[in-house]
Amino acid sequence: MKVLIATDGSCPAGAGLRAALRLLRPVDRNFDVLCVAPRPAPNDRAGRRREDFERRILRETTQILEQARTTLQPEAASVQLLTEVGSPSAAIVGRAGDYDLTLIGARGRGETGSGGLGPVASRVVEHASAPVLVAREVRSEQGLRVLVAVDGSRASLHAVETLASLFDLDSAEVCLMNVAETPWVQWGVEEDWVTESEEAQENSDAGQLEKELVREADAVIDQARQLLRSQHVSISTHIDEGNPANEILSEAERGQYDVLVVGATGARDLKHRMLGSVSAKIAWGAPCSVLIVPERE
Repeated sequence: MKVLIATDGSCPAGAGLRAALRLLRPVDRNFDVLCVAPRPAPNDRAGRRREDFERRILRETTQILEQARTTLQPEAASVQLLTEVGSPSAAIVGRAGDYDLTLIGARGRGETGSGGLGPVASRVVEHASAPVLVAREVRSEQGLRVLVAVDGSRASLHAVETLASLFDLDSAEVCLMNVAETPWVQWGVEEDWVTESEEAQENSDAGQLEKELVREADAVIDQARQLLRSQHVSISTHIDEGNPANEILSEAERGQYDVLVVGATGARDLKHRMLGSVSAKIAWGAPCSVLIVPERE
């Protein structure tokens, strides 16, 4: 397992280091820890001021990386320290494709500060071509609670495979969740539909649609369940309807999960440009760590 961990020495970055040790499989951990230093400002480009700046940045970067090594090394197969100068998001995104997973720390909801994602994490989530773990402090002391959003897409199935191959699922509880997206066009169900008999409701157009959505959800969840069959984990299921991002975030909060797993299809049609990426909304609003797995090329 080859993992790129981005750190800047902040509290969220420290939480990301600790999350890596709790969440990832305990064997074959090869961590590359990256710290990106800023470029000198234009007025610092000459003479002693530039030299002083470079010495200070080198000292601070070395300290940050050595602290990360101290945290990770006792439980890692290898820890390599990397430095780069320039844009942190560009550096992380540029390297992400060479790793099984890229990990970046983020604040959780309710922590001091604005929460959500900072500008670097936001750009990494949006542009990385390989799996990204937005890592927050793990809630559970023993065993993990994992919520996996599945919709039958190749991206969501790849997300399940990535979860099974990289994460420590011993004693984990996994919930497979499918959300039937609320149709844009209302189906015009008459007000007296709720007063009809159960048989009449089932035979109506709305009733037939509901049964079809349930059948599709069951099939999607069964696909994901099969991908986890060798993990011997406790699996539960949850089927809902509405706005996918909102429903998934609500369940993540209600169920006190440690990790939320979602595939990213990279859709760029008009609807998704207007509503925004479901995976990005989840990464921003989740109270726990979020694994985002893009669709394979």
